[in-house]
Amino acid sequence: MPEGHTIHRLAKDLNKTLKPGPLTASSPQGRFAEGAELLDGRELNKATAWGKHLFLDIDGAPPVHIHLGLIGKFRRKKLDAPIRGAIRLRLEGPERLWDLTGPMVCDVVDGDDVDRITSELGPDPLRADGDPDEFARRLGRRRIAIAAALLDQKVIAGVGNVYRSEFCFLMGIRPDLPANQVPHDVVSEMWDLSVAQLTQGVRLNRITTRDPAEVGVAAGRISGDDRLYVYKRDGRPCHRCGDEIRLLEIGQRKAWFCPSCQT
Repeated sequence: MPEGHTIHRLAKDLNKTLKPGPLTASSPQGRFAEGAELLDGRELNKATAWGKHLFLDIDGAPPVHIHLGLIGKFRRKKLDAPIRGAIRLRLEGPERLWDLTGPMVCDVVDGDDVDRITSELGPDPLRADGDPDEFARRLGRRRIAIAAALLDQKVIAGVGNVYRSEFCFLMGIRPDLPANQVPHDVVSEMWDLSVAQLTQGVRLNRITTRDPAEVGVAAGRISGDDRLYVYKRDGRPCHRCGDEIRLLEIGQRKAWFCPSCQT
């Protein structure tokens, strides 16, 4: 499932390529035909993201709520791109068109729905209104493992399975440590880390958590096994200490850690 940096980058790219000018909206698949009709011929005011949720504010039309889920894709294409696959929503602007396929959610909503959806989410490190104190309060109420709490979108919005394992490594804490036992200063540092890492994720359009100084190249040029510290690296040597990366099952999801660096 795309993590928060992907959705924020998507909102940024939609704003860049679909404005200004009226949209041509359609639903080649047919499942969003009525919604597309409401959007057709109107202008995009702004695309915004909150965690893994994308909202489209269309002038004179109700908001559109999109959640890509596990298999959803929102791809940018050339204006003359043929229709291929089950395209739920096609938005054509002055420079590019975008095809939405396989989303978990693609709905026309209203302002109250947007408020309800966002009110149930935790603070988003990529939003200007992201509140580190609220993150600390919500995390402190959880007795579950820190790695499970970081996946709870009601605690922090936008963090997924890759970032949660990497954050625990970078903070030097085991992923199975109860969330309410994480020291306050570590929680504060984790928020700052999430802001920095997700911001970099938006800029690079991918997750790269390794320190460029360790690799010897700029962050944007780090590739392959060098990009991450622990995620999906069980059985391989830790980039920092050489110990074997191990795997845990936490909250029915896999989490990776270094037993020497995360004590």
